[in-house]
Amino acid sequence: MRLMLTGANGQVGWELRRSLMTIGDVIAMDRTGCDLARPGDLPRIISELKPDIIVNAAAYTAVDKAEDEEQLATVVNGTAVGVLADEARKSGALLIHYSTDYVFDGTKQSSYTEDDPLSPINAYGRSKLAGERAVGEAAGDFLILRTCWVYAARGNNFVRTVLRLARERDELRIVADQVGAPTWAREIADATALIVRQVCRERQSGSFKSGVFNMTAAGATSWHGFAEAILDQAMSRQSVQLNRPKIRPISSLEYPRPAARPKNSRLAGERLRARFGIALADWKQALALCMQEMALTETS
Repeated sequence: MRLMLTGANGQVGWELRRSLMTIGDVIAMDRTGCDLARPGDLPRIISELKPDIIVNAAAYTAVDKAEDEEQLATVVNGTAVGVLADEARKSGALLIHYSTDYVFDGTKQSSYTEDDPLSPINAYGRSKLAGERAVGEAAGDFLILRTCWVYAARGNNFVRTVLRLARERDELRIVADQVGAPTWAREIADATALIVRQVCRERQSGSFKSGVFNMTAAGATSWHGFAEAILDQAMSRQSVQLNRPKIRPISSLEYPRPAARPKNSRLAGERLRARFGIALADWKQALALCMQEMALTETS
């Protein structure tokens, strides 16, 4: 089995390299080999590689910058994804595509289900919604996996930012009125691998059905609560040397950004459990494992 992985150097893509390698031949492609900003190149690439499964972990993710670069964000997150979906359908391949909580407006008081109305409030969210719609319109075999607040031991993310700022400052001001589920990239990758194995059996038996699934860690917290948990973990590990700064909760209004953020990013995971028997770990448990890995890396 041949699996084409885009965005192979990103947070999720890097973890997918490992999790998918036991399933088949993983063709890991970064921006150099497969640039979604150039969607016209994709048909040739897919024709040459002839993948059985395309896992799209590539995306334009600069949320604030997208307000000034919405056209580019839409090309990468929308147009190119549509081309991937069309080419997958033509070749009989399965497309697995990652989406985001930002397709919702964040006004719901409870967790969002896959069937709730889509109403993004920023350019990044609109570009990701364009990708979801393009995948559905292509009418091939697909899975859309929506996740949120992704972090990893490598790359640019909230965990690494908080640890860096904690070494530089005596006080951190962190937004406390946005809620979501911090989700470890490794959990996403491992769950994806389990799904791929099951879906391959379903496609062989003719029972496969395309769909959209929420895939986030269990539980929820605010960015402020997430930061507190990060520093709790850091202070408990002797390998991390820092003086714990004070973390002051603030409102979104006190930290204006070019792009508006949803207040509620909680995604319900019942559909994923019902279809695949998969439930991601509680966000605190996953964070502890991720930070344990980070500590080991720093001391090795």
